[in-house]
Amino acid sequence: MTAASNSGSVSDADLAAVADQLGREPRGVAAIAHRCPCGRPDVVETFPRLPDGTPFPTLYYLTCPRAASAIGTLEAEGVMAEMQQRLAEDDELAEKYAAAHRDYLARRAELGETPEIEGISAGGMPDRVKCLHVLAAQALAQGPGVNPLGDEVLAAIDGWWRRPCGMVGEE
Repeated sequence: MTAASNSGSVSDADLAAVADQLGREPRGVAAIAHRCPCGRPDVVETFPRLPDGTPFPTLYYLTCPRAASAIGTLEAEGVMAEMQQRLAEDDELAEKYAAAHRDYLARRAELGETPEIEGISAGGMPDRVKCLHVLAAQALAQGPGVNPLGDEVLAAIDGWWRRPCGMVGEE
């Protein structure tokens, strides 16, 4: 898996695929941040302010329902608590996670300043583990080595993306 380029353009077909995945119209999509091997979006990059004016801290939003389900299973199994414990005990992991937080903020700032969410990233960064979906989305969008816990999530669900996802509506 490699990070997709963020061209900034999003096609109507991309938006339709994301709407199908989410079961609702997507909001504030700036780019497709990653695609599955089938070519469908699986992570979108969102503007820090939604069209209705609401601040939105989640830069990378996981849209693939199969990946989201696999990650939900990890959360239910207590993986977040285990990661949180390791984060508290491992200074090197904590620094890498904090660096992922800083990178997240810098990339989001490229899309626009939003004072209401300044310093707030997502997923619990920089010192908590709150949402594995966000961490995995960052790892997919930016590639391996940026978010160590996101990389671990992707390794734990390895294989979800190897099965063809089919066409829109055939999940």
